[in-house]
Amino acid sequence: MSVIGETLRLSLWGRVNECPGLASGRIRPGDFRVCLLGGAEKMAVTELDAPLTLRLPKAAARRLSEAGFDTVEDLLSYAPLRYYQWGKLTDIGSLVEGESATLLVEVVNQNLLRNRNGGYRLVVIVTDGHRSLSCTFFAKNPYMLSHHQRVLKPGATVLVSGKVSSYRGQMQLVQPEFEEVEEGSAQDVARRAGRPIPIYRSVAGLASWKVASLIGSLLDQVEEDDVPQVLDEDTMRRHALVGYGQALRMLHQPEAPVDWQEAKRSLAWREALVLQTALLADRVRGDTQAPPLRATNGLDPSRSLVAALQRGLPFSLTEAQEQAWAQISGELEQTKPMQRLLQADVGAGKTVVALLAMVQTVEAGYQAAMLAPTEVLARQHYVSLTRMLEGAEVDIPVHLLTSKRASAEKNQVLASLAAGEPCIVVGTHALIQEGVEIPNLGLLVVDEQHRFGVAQREHLRQGHELTPHLLVMTATPIPRTIAMTVFGDLDVTAMKGLPPGRKKVDTFLIDERNQVWMDRVWERAREEVDGGGRVYVVCPRIDPDEKDKAKKGAEGEAEIPSALATLKSLKESPVFEGVEIGLAHGRLAPADNARTFADFASGKEPVLVATTVIEVGVDVPEATMMVILGGNRFGLSQLHQLRGRVGRSERASVCMITHPGDLAPETAERMRVIAGTSDGFELAEADLRLRKEGDVLGKNQSGAVSSLRFLSVRDDAAIISGARDTATEILRQDPQLSEHTALADAVRARAGEELVWLERN
Repeated sequence: MSVIGETLRLSLWGRVNECPGLASGRIRPGDFRVCLLGGAEKMAVTELDAPLTLRLPKAAARRLSEAGFDTVEDLLSYAPLRYYQWGKLTDIGSLVEGESATLLVEVVNQNLLRNRNGGYRLVVIVTDGHRSLSCTFFAKNPYMLSHHQRVLKPGATVLVSGKVSSYRGQMQLVQPEFEEVEEGSAQDVARRAGRPIPIYRSVAGLASWKVASLIGSLLDQVEEDDVPQVLDEDTMRRHALVGYGQALRMLHQPEAPVDWQEAKRSLAWREALVLQTALLADRVRGDTQAPPLRATNGLDPSRSLVAALQRGLPFSLTEAQEQAWAQISGELEQTKPMQRLLQADVGAGKTVVALLAMVQTVEAGYQAAMLAPTEVLARQHYVSLTRMLEGAEVDIPVHLLTSKRASAEKNQVLASLAAGEPCIVVGTHALIQEGVEIPNLGLLVVDEQHRFGVAQREHLRQGHELTPHLLVMTATPIPRTIAMTVFGDLDVTAMKGLPPGRKKVDTFLIDERNQVWMDRVWERAREEVDGGGRVYVVCPRIDPDEKDKAKKGAEGEAEIPSALATLKSLKESPVFEGVEIGLAHGRLAPADNARTFADFASGKEPVLVATTVIEVGVDVPEATMMVILGGNRFGLSQLHQLRGRVGRSERASVCMITHPGDLAPETAERMRVIAGTSDGFELAEADLRLRKEGDVLGKNQSGAVSSLRFLSVRDDAAIISGARDTATEILRQDPQLSEHTALADAVRARAGEELVWLERN
């Protein structure tokens, strides 16, 4: 039994006698199907929804269930890791050492032997009728060779394929692929030899051949005509796609390479269309209205508070800021709720744009809330917003609400908010706690969106007669395909470029094995301090870990740099004699870190040794040097975020990234990329190319973890874009999906699943 929204869904499988009120026609008396009762949402169910316990041997079904495979569709959606392509049939007499060969042979005998150094080997002698050949298979235990023994029994006709080698002057195949061939024509054998063989990653302890066998059993039980078609005929024709049932069969039982390639493309399209429809559906169907937030409130635009703020800023907006602000301001004036993602590079000035939006909200008579992920960042936003308003002589109340504020102060803020007073409130998760009332909320700004769940951001927007506008911000540039996949429910504004006066941060890679260079890093740090600058020293961990010490790290021979060890070393170094050095990391109390950041900003402790707690929200314009120790331990996006803590003034800044040398090729490329460009949008695209899909789509926003099975955000930009256009057109013509029942069912099935976000670790 499961709950979808407020709808009760009974998942009761059994033989159906009747199912009144269900008009799909897919559920017939005598079928094993689900019947949804008691006013539940009507949802057609097919053979794909059948539990594996009703379709497979119970032992296998139980093991698969433990691995997350519960239904027929779950297992049929398990894509092969790769495909083995049989080659042209070869005679044993024409074998050449070092070349690959495919042979049609008869098994003469087999012998299971135990190796002297442990493990087992199975030696199988085969013949083509003229000459003999040995095929040898190795395994840790006899059980792992049991399938081989069953298929490669004396007298069996088999196809074997592998690379030819020699042992004691005799040709042999080691660990060859093989398939039993039943009696048939020469043409049939040739066809089988040319057919790709799917290779599956072991799941639930089941080997590839066993997974293939179970999937084949399920395919025999599924009628293609009974499989719901999410893709309509027009879409399939325009994009040369095949139906769902056919695609699943071609994926697992291809006759030629083009079959599985076509299947994967069709399945990716189906997945993209369901995802995009789910993301867009609520917006298209929504009949909610937002308050029209007109900045002038009937006044001359030049006399508005927004205009006053712009005149009073100590700088002019960049062209990118102007464009973003014009777009956001116009949407705030509409009754359709704005749902916009503002992505900008580190230091691009997105906070100013957010403040303009909040001022427009307050001027229209409403409240604006800014949600920040940490107390440090919330306080910085509070100070920054207050300073900009005071500097422009714009009189708007700004409140701070965090869990750490004194009770009296907190109660005062809560009372002011509950009274509906037009104001700006900046807060952490404390804003979404029970007892916080913001009845007149016109705009919600969410900073660093990836640190909040979807449910958390929506909590503040619920329960209002008019739906508040939403502005989501991130300083992590997002590749276009990910933005469409993850934030498909939001319109995206990419604000590129840096404010005037910001200088490029020169970035250098330092091999930690070169002591001369390392000594020069610390000498340069002292020069920055003596020149009135501040220096960050970032380490990948807080303290040394004995296990990692023993391993010596994943790359190189150097131990993993730690904050505590680095602090001790720098304090003992003559280079930093007379210099106070601070320490900040995640195990310290927020108040302690806040004091450390304040001492760093004031120059009392001009050198700060820290972990990634400084990655977001620490704004010290005097910081002119960043030293990242063990840079190979950080992701590309993370390195860029850390580097963005310096270069926040007109002073020249530098970033030194150390590594232990002898890097793996992927790591070396990551280091070269971060040193070669400071454009966060270019880095985001490079990061997407360099990282594996699982790394890209790994951090859940809320609810259960889900993943894309066939769609690749790296490679399928055209599919994602095409599916989005198709979903938009479908919803425009059929907002309730009443004419697209299969698509509606697929969207509802995904309703409890969760979208994923760019993992930054």
